[in-house]
Amino acid sequence: MSVSEGALGKQERAAGIQFGVLGALSASHLVNDMMQSLLLSIYPLLKGEFTLGFGQLGLITLTYQLTASLLQPLIGSYTDRRPQPFAASIGMGFTLLGLVTLAFAHRYETVVAAAALIGTGSSVFHPESSRLARFASGGSHGLAQSIFQIGGNVGSALGPLIAAFIILPYGRRSIGLVALITLVAMFLMFRVALWYRHQHLLSAARRGRGEVQVALLPPRVVIRAMGILLILVFSKYFYLASLSSYYTFYLMEKFHVAPLDAQLYLFVFLFASAAGTLLGGPIGDRVGRKTVIWASILGVAPFTLALPFADLTWTCALTIVIGFVISSAFSAIVVFAQELAPKRVGLVSGLFFGLAFGFGGLGAAVLGGLADRYSIETVYRLCAYLPLLGIVTVLLPNVGRKRAPLATTLA
Repeated sequence: MSVSEGALGKQERAAGIQFGVLGALSASHLVNDMMQSLLLSIYPLLKGEFTLGFGQLGLITLTYQLTASLLQPLIGSYTDRRPQPFAASIGMGFTLLGLVTLAFAHRYETVVAAAALIGTGSSVFHPESSRLARFASGGSHGLAQSIFQIGGNVGSALGPLIAAFIILPYGRRSIGLVALITLVAMFLMFRVALWYRHQHLLSAARRGRGEVQVALLPPRVVIRAMGILLILVFSKYFYLASLSSYYTFYLMEKFHVAPLDAQLYLFVFLFASAAGTLLGGPIGDRVGRKTVIWASILGVAPFTLALPFADLTWTCALTIVIGFVISSAFSAIVVFAQELAPKRVGLVSGLFFGLAFGFGGLGAAVLGGLADRYSIETVYRLCAYLPLLGIVTVLLPNVGRKRAPLATTLA
């Protein structure tokens, strides 16, 4: 394995998993991603107000996802050298500013600018937050990463509900009022940052005394494994873009579902994704990250291939399974990558969170163009084959080892 079970592992287990810190971090992640998901959730409203095509909606998503992706590795690399414990609060400030801009936008160009601000907030928030989750893991890196990510997934699932019951009935300007919730999360992250700064100083002192030892894999092995992981992230998030961005339109076009009901179907899918995220990490701690990645990406292919031919009831059932299974991979992928490069946790976290956003944004733009030219049903039939790329998981090296049983890990 890339990180030895010597001094570092002993220190992590001695400190114990910090559930209070992880809970606060997950709650802040929930608020951050819930606010950001409002942008995607109000697409039907924006489409009507500004008379937009699917391609223009895809450009909004691309702008958001690119700003959320390109900056993350740069910020993560910088904070590997100079940790910035208050960066998460600052990032949420960008999100707040973007939401207020979105609430009072009068032109399409202003909506795109608001999307860029929201994406920038995400790029600042995630790298340091992911590092903190690892610091607070007590050695259970998969479980800690899942607790952190479950907040974001639940927040993303709540976005459509807020859009359905608040934004759509009361208008776009109500986003400004809802966005004030971010102030609470910014305060939470400020308090957590104080703990983080203290823990980083302790960790630096231990490294100075030679208590932390890291064993690295050969560079060629690391580079090849990172490339394989990127292919897996591409297949996962390019496919998810078809659901997160266009699922409501798919339901309205194919099954003539009302907009409010379509938002509820989207919530069910996102909630299933959140549940899969929570279990993926601790299962990876027990049986190995590679096993989880293999089952999550390739294992979902039969369901994605069946989805375009299902009726409304089976479409809902299949998307629940798809969301649950495919979302269990990301915690395992992030921790797997961190174990490949344990001295570059910020860079690795920023890279993979950033590429998740980037691939999702690219997918939204490309698939939006295809939907305009052909149909949304055609898009879903094409995307159904993407999870078959999960076959490349067999090329990953065996990193890490099996840990305690799952029941013990969760306890």
